[in-house]
Amino acid sequence: MADLKLTVAYGDYEITRAMTDGRVKPEGIELVPDTRFGPRDRHWAMAKEDAFDVCEFNACAYFMARDRGRAWTALPVFCHRRFRHGFVFVNPASGIKTPRDLIGKSIGGTNFQPAGNVWIRGILEEEHGVDHRSIHWFTERGEDIDFTPHDGLTITRLRDDQDLDTMFLNGELDARMEPEFPEPFLAGDPRVARLFENCQAVETEYFKRTGIFPIMHVTVIRREIVDKNPWVVKSLFDAFNKAKDLAYKRVANPRVVPLAFWAYALEEQNRLLGRDPWQYGLTPANRKNLEAAIRYTHMQGLTSRRAPLEELFSIP
Repeated sequence: MADLKLTVAYGDYEITRAMTDGRVKPEGIELVPDTRFGPRDRHWAMAKEDAFDVCEFNACAYFMARDRGRAWTALPVFCHRRFRHGFVFVNPASGIKTPRDLIGKSIGGTNFQPAGNVWIRGILEEEHGVDHRSIHWFTERGEDIDFTPHDGLTITRLRDDQDLDTMFLNGELDARMEPEFPEPFLAGDPRVARLFENCQAVETEYFKRTGIFPIMHVTVIRREIVDKNPWVVKSLFDAFNKAKDLAYKRVANPRVVPLAFWAYALEEQNRLLGRDPWQYGLTPANRKNLEAAIRYTHMQGLTSRRAPLEELFSIP
């Protein structure tokens, strides 16, 4: 019998490279890996066109899609995680010094529902008392999953002749909140600074206190594939794990990564996060992580209820 052919889209990551180059092959599956797209284009293609059989996808947008009846399920494979405190940017001249100074302000971003934005809004609300409805949000593009803002939530779409960089640098926006670093920050513009100046220390404290290394993306798969071939769940899960294990072994060699103090950074990470910070599966730590993301997604009016994990994930 021929192997089942599946298109699988994910980022060009070290932890998936062995699947991309064929060193790891899922049992019974002819894998057609697709690493052409960045997250914005990949998520848009999957959300709007079901462009892939299997796809790394925004976790919070996935919860939204399922809430709206999308015929997907998800593997508990999390190819992208990131702490979020370091992705809130302010203009030093704005007078914003603490999280609560954001209340009543105007904040710009690419769009409202990136997982990173959902996470940091939830953290700001739960831990710092910054109600997401107290802010006027400005976005530059449409949303992957359509939604209607709930009562008290104000979102303004920028006009075609406006752009985030200009509005932020000239003071029309008080802050920015995005999944990636804005160009003026990367260029070293003095009008852009992090809200949490010593963000690594803040994120370290957050992890020590909560045990959460925020999950940004899940791995979605069209439900009809799983319904017809339930064995693919374990086959793909095992392959992703094997590829990740090979990546850990590879980067442990200090010759591989062109960073002078990489070995020390890896030792520090192992001490803080453990030896498998990208762990897959619905482990107790991942359950806590995902339940926080589900809570924040619902709290911000993006889902009608907090669905249980067993409903959202296919368990290998």
